[in-house]
Amino acid sequence: PFFFSSLPLAFFPQMSVGQSTAGRGAVCLTCKGICTGFQPHSWRKACVQCHCSQEGHAPNSDTEDDRKMGQLLADSQYAHLTAKVKGGDGLRVYKRNRMIVTNPVVSRKDPTFNTVTYDWAPPGLTQKLAMQYMELLPVERRPVAGTEGALYRRRQLMRQLPAYDQDPSHCHSLSDAEVKAMAQFVKSYKDQALGVGEVALPGEGGAVKENAGKQKSAKDSQEHLDPEPTTNGTLEQSSQKSQYVSSV
Repeated sequence: PFFFSSLPLAFFPQMSVGQSTAGRGAVCLTCKGICTGFQPHSWRKACVQCHCSQEGHAPNSDTEDDRKMGQLLADSQYAHLTAKVKGGDGLRVYKRNRMIVTNPVVSRKDPTFNTVTYDWAPPGLTQKLAMQYMELLPVERRPVAGTEGALYRRRQLMRQLPAYDQDPSHCHSLSDAEVKAMAQFVKSYKDQALGVGEVALPGEGGAVKENAGKQKSAKDSQEHLDPEPTTNGTLEQSSQKSQYVSSV
């Protein structure tokens, strides 16, 4: 999974945090039948009805997650992992890489197939290497669609990517000076603290640095450079691009 490091908002003591409307009304996964849906507290990261955290409720949609990750990675050395949304006024979304693995099931009757879909897989890998990575994760943490592992990953994203860490519109009553200070803060953590984990066999790393170099060259020449398509499972990235464009 991705690992991010960011500076705490304690650097700006005058800023007060506002809650995003994203996730409002989501069902609580702990207080089933008691909480009628997530209602954000004015400044706490909890529901005013059941007092459970936001990640304790049903997660946001895939599209919302990819928007948040796209906003985080944009204007950084990892911008090649995002795609520009057509008609989105510069909005970028994360190019999520799903992996579908189909294995034949041998039986006496006609052959059948067992299909496993991963909601997320490391980009830029062959299916063999991606599966090696997945097999190193605990079974209960593998992001298989519809399982607790996939839900766990999305909960982690909700905790690691609060909207108010990136977008001043999710903070209460910021002055012009504070908005400028926050913009500089976001730029600083993207340049100095933001990181994306790389999956590679021992002695075969460096793909992230190589891609970052290509991205920088493309930016200098004002030419858009698309990354090579990944080969994990079935190739879904091209269809995902059109899905992002139509859904935003």
